[in-house]
Amino acid sequence: MVLYSEIMITFADTKKIKDLISFECDYNNGAHPMVLQNLVDNNQAKPTPYGFDEFSERAKQRIRRACGLPDAEVFFLTGGTQTNATTIDSMLYQYEGVICVSSGHINVHEAGAVEFTEHKIITLPECDGKMDPKVLDKYLDDFMHDGNNAHAVYPGLVYITFPTELGTLYTAHELDDIYHVCQRYEIPLYIDGARLGYGLMARENDMTLPYLARHCDVFYIGGTKIGALCGEAVVFTNRRAHKHFFSIQKQHGAVIAKGALIGLQFDALFSPSSGDELLYFELSKRAIDTAMRMKDIFAKKGYEFFIDSPTNQQFVMISNEQVERLSQHVVFTHWGQADKHRTICRFVTSWATTDEELDQLEQLV
Repeated sequence: MVLYSEIMITFADTKKIKDLISFECDYNNGAHPMVLQNLVDNNQAKPTPYGFDEFSERAKQRIRRACGLPDAEVFFLTGGTQTNATTIDSMLYQYEGVICVSSGHINVHEAGAVEFTEHKIITLPECDGKMDPKVLDKYLDDFMHDGNNAHAVYPGLVYITFPTELGTLYTAHELDDIYHVCQRYEIPLYIDGARLGYGLMARENDMTLPYLARHCDVFYIGGTKIGALCGEAVVFTNRRAHKHFFSIQKQHGAVIAKGALIGLQFDALFSPSSGDELLYFELSKRAIDTAMRMKDIFAKKGYEFFIDSPTNQQFVMISNEQVERLSQHVVFTHWGQADKHRTICRFVTSWATTDEELDQLEQLV
């Protein structure tokens, strides 16, 4: 038995899964054709290794323009867990920990990767997957006024995700409040953006990429889930990168010799696709449009939602009998038990979700 994205399956099941409609996750596709074409067009180039190449530099410039931060430092890594563990480790002293809500991705879905770097995750309660700035402020105020805090793990970084692990969004005002708390206590704010595009393109979102970039100290732009074969772009917004960040990447096994592989992908993702819109945001919007249609399909059939998500992850409460039946035709994630009779099921769209797949889902539910 192997763990396959929260669903236990056997290798014998994999052939069957190929014949099912998949709403399991947003990273089981290949790459968008424009990304692949950029790789093909430059396949005969002989770029400088380790990411010190013209393609990576061009991609970094495109990202800086999109963020409105000409002096931002940008680094390319291959995957989300690797990115979180490396970035967090680079920003903390050995006696410091990272503050995160209890449902935060680094706390629940990264197999202790941050703790493996010997940094404690300090958890705070969450509300719909989000951190409350008042709760954060009280924790930090209590810690700073604790006469015995020298014996405790020192909070050295605040971590949030956008969107959250439950597909919810911070408003611009909420992000501003959190960042002000961080600045008051001189603690950097790090935003995990594995699904950043899906958050920014959500219809309920009220902030832009430049706004987000100005309200944190470091964040990353996820490519793996949005059109790339692999790759994440870490952006230090006010030149707070460790002066030896590249060496820290090496220690974490987070530097690949063929660095242009990721640079070329982000070069394509942050190039215009149609009109002036960047491919990254066009793909993200496509996933949101299909997710909202999916949400409407379940709502019209009378299904209840575990949480109201405006992004590409939809959490639906389905009777255990219906889960068994639907699993014969659709791949999705069993997120947890809603009660004795219902299961919380996660259905995810991506840039590659088709209208035909949604048509089939509508017939099945």
